[in-house]
Amino acid sequence: MKKLFVLISLLFTFNVMASSVTKEMCINKGEDFIYVVSECIEYRYFEGEDNEALNIIVHGTWDEGTNTLGRYEPFAETVNLETDIATIAIALPGYSNSSSNKFLSLGNKKAKNLAAKKEYVIFVAEVLSALKKEYNAKILNYIGHSAGAMIGATITGLKPELINNIVLAGGRYDIHQVSDEKNLISIVDVLNNVNTDINFLFIYGEKDKISKPEVTISFENKMKKLGFNTRLVEVKNAPHIDLDMSDKSLEAISELLSN
Repeated sequence: MKKLFVLISLLFTFNVMASSVTKEMCINKGEDFIYVVSECIEYRYFEGEDNEALNIIVHGTWDEGTNTLGRYEPFAETVNLETDIATIAIALPGYSNSSSNKFLSLGNKKAKNLAAKKEYVIFVAEVLSALKKEYNAKILNYIGHSAGAMIGATITGLKPELINNIVLAGGRYDIHQVSDEKNLISIVDVLNNVNTDINFLFIYGEKDKISKPEVTISFENKMKKLGFNTRLVEVKNAPHIDLDMSDKSLEAISELLSN
């Protein structure tokens, strides 16, 4: 029994140590990692003919520990080829080989509404800024799906000069419609700060049951009436999963970013 207790203790210690990645450790992992605000973020970079602009793809909520880069690396390469723009897919904390030093994964059972917490949204904005600086980009294009879309939309109000073009697929734009939890934030709370020069592409799936079509349709209509540059795209018969990767979405993304 004592040996079992020691083994369990060792395994617990190993897991804690494995999640505590220092800046030096992160640097030593190689060029596919960047250390930002106490987190070591894994990403994939595809060089483009236009390296003054940078596309950054941000995933949504998956089960904790999911290899999101396994799904998004091919998509990033496709976006790169379609637009000729340097493209990055990132793994948020707790996914692929990204650390979880300070932030839990979006899918952690203790991390309810993490994508609507200001501290987390600011963290993602810092990741974007660090990658923009790392690759000397002048234009930043954001492509977000689900929780990634909600985060990106909020960033446009918190950091209005950071993103130039934004693609929002299957997102939520008013967290207060689905949660009474205090201290949550989404773009509706910072809409007055959003730069009117940003180009918004909203994408929804006709069969999406997680972010229902009316969520996107109504908010895009609201932004359009307020004078923002918006475009709305419907993907027929599309559910929530992989909505951003559909052919119709890719066509709309390419059109937005190639202009």
